[in-house]
Amino acid sequence: MAVILRIELKMKRLLIIGAGGFGREVLHWALDVRPQNRDWEVSGFLDADPAVLDAYNCRLPILADPLHYSPQEDDCFICAIGHPSTKLKVCRSLKERGAHFITLIHPTAIHGRRCVLGEGCIFCPGSIITVDVTIGDFVTVNAHSTIGHNAVVGQGCTLSGHVDVTGYASLGEGVFLGSHAVVLPGATVGDYAVVGAGSVVLKKVKAGATVMGVPAKQIAGF
Repeated sequence: MAVILRIELKMKRLLIIGAGGFGREVLHWALDVRPQNRDWEVSGFLDADPAVLDAYNCRLPILADPLHYSPQEDDCFICAIGHPSTKLKVCRSLKERGAHFITLIHPTAIHGRRCVLGEGCIFCPGSIITVDVTIGDFVTVNAHSTIGHNAVVGQGCTLSGHVDVTGYASLGEGVFLGSHAVVLPGATVGDYAVVGAGSVVLKKVKAGATVMGVPAKQIAGF
């Protein structure tokens, strides 16, 4: 007589870092992932402001400040902080304390072949990663943004909604792209640069610069 063994896997606790507007969005994107496609349940938020959710009917609590939280064995994390340098500071601090980050891929996101995706990334509804793309850790690709073939996206970058990073383009670490920004084929954006909403990068943006317009021109930074 056959003996059937049932092994129940203990679900991990997913903690969302940041309970602002994007954090509340990420909560819903996480809940859209079918239970059979994940090994975690969302348990709450980490945020420095314990009152940030008071105006919202949110069933999940603020558990702690992320910079003072000690990761537990069954914890996993995703970071919903938009500002790249703040995001990297918080995530790297938690990593040093033993935190494990998941990569959250919404069911409607599209990913092509031979892509390399880092740890702790978020791919929001309608985002498209084509083929042969390399994406670093803690990258946020917001709704309906596209990354073209052979593009490289550095750690901690934030792509706002409807951004288009085209083929062979390269983003350094901690780049922020505003809504509807475009980085043309082969163009490069340096570390911690900011590309304003609706701007078009033709060739190169210096590290630490803020650019705006069509074509994008430097308005701040070094």
